[in-house]
Amino acid sequence: MPSLLSDGEITAALAGLPRWRRAGDALARTDEAPSFPDAIDRVRRVADIAERRDHHPDIDIRWRTVTYTLRTHSAGGITELDVELARSIEPELGRE
Repeated sequence: MPSLLSDGEITAALAGLPRWRRAGDALARTDEAPSFPDAIDRVRRVADIAERRDHHPDIDIRWRTVTYTLRTHSAGGITELDVELARSIEPELGRE
C-alpha cells in the first residue's frame, strides 16, 4: 500500500500544481469547460489516463463545471499516486 504524504510533501507537490488545492485528505481541482459536451470530452480523456494508471479520481459533473478529487482510499488520504495522477491529467483540463 502506498504511504501517506506529510503536510510538507503535499504543500511542495501543490507548488507545482497551482490549479489544484488540498481539500481535507484529498487533492481537488475544478475545471470549467465552454460547454457540457466539452466537459464530458475532458472527463473521458481523464478517465482514459486514470484507467491506464489504475488510479481513479472521484468526479463531480455539474453542467460545464467538473471537480476532480484525488485520494488514495486504501491509504486513507493523499499519496504520491494522487500527485502523479494530478500531474498526468492537468494537460487535459482547461486553463482558467
